[in-house]
Amino acid sequence: MSIENPARSDYCHVALRAGFAGSGAPVFETLPARSVGLGGYELMGSPGMVEGCAAGDVLKIDSDGLFQIERRGPNLCIQAFGRPPFAAESVDSLSRAFAPLAGLVEAPADRRFLVVTVPVDAGFPAVEAVMETWAPSVSGLLEWGFGNVFGPDGEPLNWWQEPEG
Repeated sequence: MSIENPARSDYCHVALRAGFAGSGAPVFETLPARSVGLGGYELMGSPGMVEGCAAGDVLKIDSDGLFQIERRGPNLCIQAFGRPPFAAESVDSLSRAFAPLAGLVEAPADRRFLVVTVPVDAGFPAVEAVMETWAPSVSGLLEWGFGNVFGPDGEPLNWWQEPEG
């Protein structure tokens, strides 16, 4: 399902299914995208709720908001959830910590979650070090994880590894 931008360009928004509400109704996350070819969309932002993709990935999306990766982009997606919501200073601190890795930290106005887009070339140890250094400064409950590194079975997707041969 896509929500097309009325402006005449290849930029639009797409709605990806994030799950289901308690009522059974589907829940969607709307993300900025760019139309690429017939039915393909390149994500221009990483999701905060949907797992399996990040900014730079090219997706094929069906009418139910389910997607398939056509081509992986160069980015990791880190999703963090806080209770109570993250303080503005905490978001700023994380943004400064990811700046040397060319990471972008984003949050909705209520700061109930954060999403970080960072090039996979920054390396998992560097990304994990930033998150582990930042985590103790967060007051309340913090849960974070990689949104596009593990499959539904918990196994690494390994899309970042160079093909052998």
